[in-house]
Amino acid sequence: MMPGARLTTLLIVTSFLSTAGHLGAPVHSGALITSHNVSSLDITSKIHTDHDTTTEASSDFGHIVEATPDGVFRPTFPADIAALIRLSLSQPTAPFTVAPRGKGHSSRGQALAAGGIVVDMSALGGRGHRTTVSVDGMFVDAGGEQLWIDVLHAALEHGLAPRVWTDYLRITVGGTLSNAGIGGQAFRHGPQISNVHELDVVTGTGEMITCSPEVNPALFFAALGGLGQFGVITRARIGLEPAPKRVKWIRLAYSDVHTFTTDQELLISKRASGSGFDYIEGQVQLNRTLMEGRRSSSFFSASDIARLTGLAIETGSAVIYYIEGAMYYDDNTATSVDQKLDALLEELSFVRGFVFVRDASYVEFLDRVGREEQNLRSAGAWDVPHPWLNLFVPRSRILDFDAAVFKGILRDTNPIGLILMYPMNKDKWDDRMTAVTPDEDVFYAVGLLRSAVAGGSDVEQLERENAAVLELCDLAGGIGCRQYLPHHASRDGWRRHFGAKWGRVAELKARYDPRAILSPGQGIFPPPLSPAAAASEPTTASAHTASS
Repeated sequence: MMPGARLTTLLIVTSFLSTAGHLGAPVHSGALITSHNVSSLDITSKIHTDHDTTTEASSDFGHIVEATPDGVFRPTFPADIAALIRLSLSQPTAPFTVAPRGKGHSSRGQALAAGGIVVDMSALGGRGHRTTVSVDGMFVDAGGEQLWIDVLHAALEHGLAPRVWTDYLRITVGGTLSNAGIGGQAFRHGPQISNVHELDVVTGTGEMITCSPEVNPALFFAALGGLGQFGVITRARIGLEPAPKRVKWIRLAYSDVHTFTTDQELLISKRASGSGFDYIEGQVQLNRTLMEGRRSSSFFSASDIARLTGLAIETGSAVIYYIEGAMYYDDNTATSVDQKLDALLEELSFVRGFVFVRDASYVEFLDRVGREEQNLRSAGAWDVPHPWLNLFVPRSRILDFDAAVFKGILRDTNPIGLILMYPMNKDKWDDRMTAVTPDEDVFYAVGLLRSAVAGGSDVEQLERENAAVLELCDLAGGIGCRQYLPHHASRDGWRRHFGAKWGRVAELKARYDPRAILSPGQGIFPPPLSPAAAASEPTTASAHTASS
C-alpha cells in the first residue's frame, strides 16, 4: 500500500472507531474501543490533508525542492508529537515518515516529508507562550517552535539576552539548534549549540527525554547539530548574559584579501568580553555587483556605494571586502565607547578613509535582516529560489579559495544577494556534538547567499556555479571544505561529510530512530520500505531524492 493510501485508510479506520465508540457498539473482530484507539483518534484528528495545507508544506525557503506530504500534523503539546511517532511505528506495513517544520527556512528540502507527515511546530503553544526566563539562573527555557525574535524580546524584559545570534531572527530555536546556529558572536561564545544547557527531545521511538551534558548526554550531544536525525527538539534551555542597549555598527573596506583576513583573525583573537568587537563578520562584494547592483542598501548610502565603486576602479581589484563589526555599549560605557573604537581601529589595516559607522539600538542591529526582508518582500524578491551554499573553509586554504572562487568561478558574475566570509575559533565548538567543522584551529564560514530572481535560468546558472565550487572542495588534494546546512545526494557523500563521526552517527541513529522515520528530507538514512513500496522502488526512490 502506498503511503497516501495508508494514511487515508488510517483516517477512515479512526473515523469508524469514533462512530463505534460514540454508539457504544463493538468494532470488527469483537474488539471494543480501547485507550489506544482513542489516543490514535485524537492524533489523527490533528492531521490535516486538505490541498492548500499540504501544498504549503511541500516547499521551503529555497524553492528548489518540492515534496508533498500526505498530511500536516498540528500538535497542541509535545506529547502529541510523541504519540504521532508511536502511531507511525504501530503501522502494520512501513511507518510513515515525520518531519518537524518551523518556518521552513531550509533551502534544499530538509524540512519536507514526501508521502509522510510534516509537523507544524508553530502549533505548539503560540508565539512567546512557551518562553520562560530565569533571572537567577541566567537562562531562558524556549519551546523548539519559538522564534528567536520572540526569545529576544522575552529576555530583554529582564535586561538579558542570549549570547549568540543568527543573522536572521525569524526562524525557530529547534531549527537552528538542529544545525548549529552561527553568527558574528560565535568567535567568542561558539555557535548557539555551544550555549545550550538542557533539551527536551522526542526521539524516533516516541520517547520524551530530558537531556543535558550530565543526564542522557548521548542524546544531548547527538541532537545539537544533529540535523533532526535523532529527535524533535521541543524545549531548549539557553544561557543568557546582560543585554547591552546600543551598538556601534561598523564596516571597514579592504581591496586586498590577505590584509582583510589578517585583520579578521586579529579581531577574533580578542576573546575576552570587553576587548575588541563583540560581533565580527565579513562580506565579499564582487566588482560587477558594485558597478551594476543597487545604488544603496540598508547600511550603505548612495554616496557610500559610489566611493566603494571608485575604490574598486582605482585599485583594479576584482573584489572589495568588508569587515563588519559591532561594539556593544550601555549607559555606563556610552562615554568611552568612541575612544575604545578609535583605539581598536588603529590596530587595523583597512583602506584609510573607508570606515563607515552607524549607531543603532541593540534590537535594531540584531533584527537588521528582518528589515531587509520587508524591503525584499515589497520588491517581490523574497519568495524566489534561493540556491544557497554554505561552507566551512580551513584557514590554511582560505586564500586559495578566494583566488579560485571569487577571482575565478564567480569573477564575472553579478549575483543578487550576499556573500559572507568570516573566521571562527574551533575551540569554541564542542566536538561531542554532531556538527562537523574543518580540523584547524581557525576556519572560515563562507556563505554564497544568492537569489534566483529571474527564475529557472538563474537557478541553473547558480547551481552550475555551486557545483563548480563543491568540485573544487572535493577534488583529491582539494580545499577540504565542510558544508554547513549540508546537502548531499548520496549516502557516500554523507559518510564523507561526517568523516570520523560517521560510525557514531549511525550508531546513535540506530538507538534513537531505528526505523529512520525522522527528517527524511535530509536524505541521510533512507526510511525502510514496505513490501508494496519495494515493488515500486524507482518511484519511491525518486520521491526520496526529491526530498533530499
